[in-house]
Amino acid sequence: MAVYTKISNREIILINSKFDIDKIESFKGIKKGIENTNYLLRSKRKKLILTIFEKRVSNREIPFFMKLMESLNNSGVNCPKPLKDLNGNYIIKLKGKSACIVSFIEGNDKIKLNSKNCLDIGKIIARMHNVSKNIKLYRKNSMGVKNLTPLLKSIKFKSKKFSNLEKFLKINLNELKKNWPKQLPHGIIHGDLFIDNIFFKKNRLSGIIDFYFAANDYFMYEIAICINALCFDVTKSKFIINKQKIKNLIKGYESIKKISLREKKSLNILCKGAAMRYLLTRLYDYSNTPKTALIQIKDPNEYYQKLIAHNNLGSYKDYFI
Repeated sequence: MAVYTKISNREIILINSKFDIDKIESFKGIKKGIENTNYLLRSKRKKLILTIFEKRVSNREIPFFMKLMESLNNSGVNCPKPLKDLNGNYIIKLKGKSACIVSFIEGNDKIKLNSKNCLDIGKIIARMHNVSKNIKLYRKNSMGVKNLTPLLKSIKFKSKKFSNLEKFLKINLNELKKNWPKQLPHGIIHGDLFIDNIFFKKNRLSGIIDFYFAANDYFMYEIAICINALCFDVTKSKFIINKQKIKNLIKGYESIKKISLREKKSLNILCKGAAMRYLLTRLYDYSNTPKTALIQIKDPNEYYQKLIAHNNLGSYKDYFI
């Protein structure tokens, strides 16, 4: 459920008065996603997306996301492009909250990716990285490895059955901090490329959405996030790494942008870090969110299994053979 803020025709009239767009004839809340409120807006000729920013996105950081999407879009990376209002501003106020309107990306997310899809995803990530390394914007990664220790401390392990898990997390987090690589190639990464943020139309990749975790970090960390999010298959609640998908993801990426030897040597620890990030955020939501909250709680066990899978691998070649 991702419609936290309800709007009416009154807000639609306000939007039409502020933007040079066709008259909006209908609007509908989009239930996918958990961070912000999203609506699909329709006019006779066009579809647009209205995003109303909820508490998890800081108002002072919103301009970063707007400028990033505009720069990527202008450079040929197919992603939502933010519209400016009649005063040249990206952001308007709706129901006392910051909001923006972005272009609509045709297509839909897929339930399951095939290896060819992973090849195409690798290519668009590399194109995005080639553009983003030259964009003069900066946002610290709020979900970087340095932020994981306070996140772990904030999790409420409510019963004794979680005591072994807490010990496991502390051991793994200490290893991450000790072995985290330094001075790898870096720039702005998407930072949250899950399957529902990647759109396909007639089985061709049509664009990527949801840049609200984008930040400056290692390019290889993006690949590690994608391996965790896109390159595991699930059977009866068991998550198994799919090395063919990883091979195609890397092949697609390297057809556009080469990966250095230092980056390749860092893949395993970065994959562990990405798995730890999502394991901790899911544990936090699972243990700290009131049952009455309108938020979709995702299962932490998925990333517990994935972290163990990475612990059983070591070298770059282990991810292909």
